[in-house]
Amino acid sequence: MAIVKKYKSEIVDIQRPFSDIYVVSFKSLERPYKYLPGQFLHLALDPYDPSCAWPESRCFSMQTNDSEEFIKITYSVKGAFTHRMAEELSVGKEVWLKLPYGELFSLSTKKENVVFIAGGTGITPFLSLFTCMEFSSYVKPKLYLGVKEANYHIYKEELDKAQNINPTFSSNIVYQDKEGLLEIEKIARYHGTSSIYFISGPPLMIRKFKDYLLKENVNPDNIKTDDWQ
Repeated sequence: MAIVKKYKSEIVDIQRPFSDIYVVSFKSLERPYKYLPGQFLHLALDPYDPSCAWPESRCFSMQTNDSEEFIKITYSVKGAFTHRMAEELSVGKEVWLKLPYGELFSLSTKKENVVFIAGGTGITPFLSLFTCMEFSSYVKPKLYLGVKEANYHIYKEELDKAQNINPTFSSNIVYQDKEGLLEIEKIARYHGTSSIYFISGPPLMIRKFKDYLLKENVNPDNIKTDDWQ
């Protein structure tokens, strides 16, 4: 089990590709970050005092890997905490991160017949694997990504890097405004019951897709979900 550590960090970049979506990059002000692909962190907005309890925080998937200097997360403004983030976070601000958490990829050793299914920003934990050299050991991995429209596909750079790391990697981008939603029935029919399915996205999508795969007699151990929220 990974040892969770607290990192005093500085925000080094904030991008806002859409009105309600932010991409934030953090730099450790102390030791280098240590984590595995697919893991997540806790972000605290209030100052942390080691003599007191950890302040209110929220979990976010890390879309980078620890070979990179910075940690990057993507979030959408939905509740009170993310509204605070949108209002209070700025380049140069110091915050506290606690990590790593999660075992999304570390519990699966199979590298063949692996299918990744993501809805929108649900792709972020997958990107931490796709841009890591470990991804080169996967055999013909396949990604299905559903986004609202072409403008919402903001992950081309990372997917191009994944293609360079693993030339057998392929992706199918489904644009909701033109093609509708991702269809788990078609995906499962093509890849069968022996594949490993990683699913990440809105909670309703995760539940629906997982329930369908179970109904189709996919082994529960072959269904991996990023549903810690």
